[in-house]
Amino acid sequence: MKKGLLPLLLLVIIGQTHLQAQVRLGIMGGVQTAKVLEKNNIPGWDTAVKPFNNPRTGFELGVILEVPIGHSRFFFQPAILYSTKGRIYNRTNDSIAALNSDTIFTKQSLKMGYVEIPLNLTYKIPLTRNHRNSLFISAGPYFSFIYSGSMTTQSLTNSGTGSNTVADNTYNSDTEPVSVGKGPNTYKTFDIGVNTRAGFELGNVMISAYFSHGFTNFYNADYYPYTGTYHHQVMGISAGIWLSSSGNAAPTKKRDTDKDGVDDEEDGCPLQPGPPENHGCPVTDTDHDGVDDLHDSCRTIPGLARYNGCPIPDTDHDGIDDEHDSCPTVPGLARYNGCPIPDRDHDGVNDEVDNCPDSAGPPENHGCPIVVPAPAPEIKKEATEQVNFIAHNILFKSGSDHLMDSSYIALDQLATLLLAHAEWHLTIEGYTDNSGTQANNLLLSRKRAAAVKDYLVKKGVADRHVSAFGYGQAKPIADNGTPTGKAANRRVELTLAIEKSQF
Repeated sequence: MKKGLLPLLLLVIIGQTHLQAQVRLGIMGGVQTAKVLEKNNIPGWDTAVKPFNNPRTGFELGVILEVPIGHSRFFFQPAILYSTKGRIYNRTNDSIAALNSDTIFTKQSLKMGYVEIPLNLTYKIPLTRNHRNSLFISAGPYFSFIYSGSMTTQSLTNSGTGSNTVADNTYNSDTEPVSVGKGPNTYKTFDIGVNTRAGFELGNVMISAYFSHGFTNFYNADYYPYTGTYHHQVMGISAGIWLSSSGNAAPTKKRDTDKDGVDDEEDGCPLQPGPPENHGCPVTDTDHDGVDDLHDSCRTIPGLARYNGCPIPDTDHDGIDDEHDSCPTVPGLARYNGCPIPDRDHDGVNDEVDNCPDSAGPPENHGCPIVVPAPAPEIKKEATEQVNFIAHNILFKSGSDHLMDSSYIALDQLATLLLAHAEWHLTIEGYTDNSGTQANNLLLSRKRAAAVKDYLVKKGVADRHVSAFGYGQAKPIADNGTPTGKAANRRVELTLAIEKSQF
C-alpha cells in the first residue's frame, strides 16, 4: 500500500491538468545534502558525538503543478516529491583509543525516504517581453510522510589479542529498517517544515536552488531522563521541465480594458486609451510646452516646436538664447545683449573694472598706465658737512642752556639753509657730560636742544620742520674722565632728512 502511494498521487495530478488549461504540469529533480539538527542534554555529547555527525548526499524527484493567481505575477505551485534525507555518523579512533575500546572505526548511516508535498507561493519577475524567461522566488510550508528508512551500522573491532594487525581485526556490517510509530526510539510518520526555492525559468526549463527546514521533531528518542530534538535540514540544486504550456490548450480572448486596440498584456496604461506607438498610453506633454512627448526631443524641458520641443539653443552657454544673443558664439552678459563687457583700450581689463578705460594699462594697476614717479630729492654731501660744522660751533655756558654769543653766527647760517630748503627737516639732539646727576643732565640736554629750535623758529623756520630731543649723558663720544673729553661730550648733533610729504 505504501509503495503505491506515490504513483497514485502522480495519476491524480496528471488527471487534474485536463480540468484547467491554465494549469501547468512539470517534472523536476535535483541533488541535495541533508543533515539532522540534533540537540540534547546528554553530558559530553557536543564534544564526543556531535563533531562526527556529517551530512548525507541524496536526491529529490517528482512532479510540480503551477496554477496562476488571477492576472498577477503570483502562482501557486504545489508538488509531490520523493526526497532522501538522513545523516552519517563516522568516527575513526586513534591507536590508543582503539586499544582501549577495541573499536577501530564506527560508521552509522541513517537513510530516510519521504514523500514530500511543498505548497509554495511563487513570484515571477519577467526577463523578456514575452514573459517566457523570468526570475522566480518561491516559498511555503511542506508536509512529508515517511516512505522508507534504514540504519546501516559498520564497524571494525579488535579481536582482543592485544595486537592491531589486519588479521586480528573484525569487520561487521548490519542494516536494519527503522521503526515507525509513536513509541520510544521510533520515527514519526508525519513531518512539517518550511521550504524556499529561487532560480530562473527559461522557456519550459527550470533551474533553481532550494532550502528546507523541518519544524517538527521527527524522532521519539528514549533517553530518559535526557531529552532531545531532531529536525531535518536540506539544501540543494535542481532542474525541471514543464510538460505543458499555460494558455495553449484553450486560447482565450485577450483583454483590452480601455478599448484602445492594445491588449492589456502589452498595454503600458491598460485603463487609459492610447496609440500603439505609445504602448497603449495617452500621448502626454510632460513639460506642457504644446509639443507631445512622441515628437518632443526634450520631454522634461519646455521648448518650441521649431526646435522639436527643445528650448532655443544657447551656443555659448551664457544664459542668453541665440535668438537674443548678439554674440552667440562668445559668452557674454544680458546687459550687453549677450556680448562680453567692452574693453575700449584693449588692455585686457574690461571697462567695468578699468579705472582708465581709454588708456591701456596692466591689470595689477587696475587698467591704468603705470606712472614712474620722479626720484626723491637727496641732501647733498656738502650740505650735510656744512650742518655738521655748524653743530660744532653751537656752544652753551657751563651748566646752563644759555647760548654763547659765538653760537649765533652758526645758528644764523643754519636758519638761512633751512629757509632755502623747505623740503628739509632738521632733528636736534642735545647731550651733556657726566657731571651731576643723570636726571639733571637729561633735563639740561632737552633745554639746550629746545633753545636751538626756539632760535631757529624765531628766525622764520617753520616749527614743523624742526624736532628737538635731549639724551643727557647718554652716547658719549669721548672720555668723561678728562676735561677735553667732557667738553666733547657737551654737544649738539644736527641731522637733516627730506620731508615725506615732499615725495
